[in-house]
Amino acid sequence: MSDGIAGSVLVFNAGSSSLKYQLVHPESGEVTAEGIAERIGDHGGSITHSQGGLEVTEQIELPDHTAAIRRVMELFADGGIDLAAAGLSAVGHRVVHGGRSFFRPTLITTEVISEIDRISTLAPLHNPANLTGIQAARELLPDVPSVAVFDTAFFHSLPEAAATYAIDRGVAKLHAIRRYGFHGTSHEYVSGKVPGLLGKPAGEVNQIVLHLGNGASASAIAGGAPIDTSMGMTPLEGLVMGTRSGDIDPGAVLHLHRVVKLGADQIDTLLNKNSGLKGLCGDNDFRSVTEKLAAGDASAKLAYDVYIHRLRRYIGAYMIELGRVDAITFTAGVGENATTVRADSLAGLENYGIVIDPDRNAVRSRQPRKISTDDSTVAVFVVPTNEELAIAQQAAEVVAA
Repeated sequence: MSDGIAGSVLVFNAGSSSLKYQLVHPESGEVTAEGIAERIGDHGGSITHSQGGLEVTEQIELPDHTAAIRRVMELFADGGIDLAAAGLSAVGHRVVHGGRSFFRPTLITTEVISEIDRISTLAPLHNPANLTGIQAARELLPDVPSVAVFDTAFFHSLPEAAATYAIDRGVAKLHAIRRYGFHGTSHEYVSGKVPGLLGKPAGEVNQIVLHLGNGASASAIAGGAPIDTSMGMTPLEGLVMGTRSGDIDPGAVLHLHRVVKLGADQIDTLLNKNSGLKGLCGDNDFRSVTEKLAAGDASAKLAYDVYIHRLRRYIGAYMIELGRVDAITFTAGVGENATTVRADSLAGLENYGIVIDPDRNAVRSRQPRKISTDDSTVAVFVVPTNEELAIAQQAAEVVAA
């Protein structure tokens, strides 16, 4: 069954507790196999693997990403695909943080691995998991080149005013402290689809993209180039997320250290793993939060209200920055599926030319779609993100070069 997949790219998208993967052809976009391993490092792990028209879900304890990747490779083999002999062009890896070192897709070498490891302190929830995927792939598929595609790359050229923190310039330069932005692969992919939906050249389109998943970020894009984004030096800044706090007064962090006597690691765990929706209502899965909300849970109501409040704040700020907005687009798990989030985040903005059509908003589809009314001055879209295809295409380009 390996015939017909020569030139395909195996894509690993390793998150903090998950591993998404696809075997995809970068030109046609055809997906031969795909799946997701979830709850890695937690109880109740599972893998859902789709291949050859068949989908298999198994419950399996996944203590770490290495164990997950090894089992995924076995599932490919069980379905008749010998990845080592399939003629893959590359293995493409999502890497969250490129620091100042990486701002384009990069062929992975021992030196590149060392540098990714060095800057892992900037994304402690993700870069170590990304490295695990890289190392496992290089071990299991040593003859297939691995390519890193960095989440920060799309925002590398942010205007200095948007990228710069107002701290001592010497300290910032010495320690590479600046706003990098994240989810860049998704923001680049989704924003690239919007001009076609509008029937306009990319250079004439101003847009806001809202990537809302367990991790969440917003971007303002003018004429195809990002001018601002909500995440900063790390993926912690910005919107309220599943387990991350988003924006918080730095003084609160100092208070936790000086008065509460929490150490740096404890504060890191609090803000990255036990905050956001989880910190407010005990659940980071938006589906569970919605169920609690429907049942009248007060903590879920507060969590939802805080989530929407922060989201509206960023939408408003980016409307001012852009001056003219042609489109607002929702993507990722929450953005693509939570109809109430889309409606509530843009409610009451008719005076700004933003009007959602309730019937269109209620439609569930994996296709890009318009959910605003025909007379809405600002078009509102749902565009399913496809980070795996974007990574495959960029990885193939690097290998071909």
